[in-house]
Amino acid sequence: MLRHEPQPGRLLAGTVLVAAAVLYTGDAASAWSVPWWVLFPLVCGGLWVAAAVGVFGHLVRRRRRRRTGDRVGGH
Repeated sequence: MLRHEPQPGRLLAGTVLVAAAVLYTGDAASAWSVPWWVLFPLVCGGLWVAAAVGVFGHLVRRRRRRRTGDRVGGH
């Protein structure tokens, strides 16, 4: 199996969107009541944090590549 670079920003974005979907589904099924304004900050804030984590992760990987002398392809 080929190794790939970890991308924690994408993992965080997916987790936030799944959490929002679970909240919305629970509210739609009348399992609990979620105010309408809760999902907007959750999704927007989660995506902003995921973007920041993604940029930071990219900078770390680029610095590590530059330090070890690897090429862009990682070979």
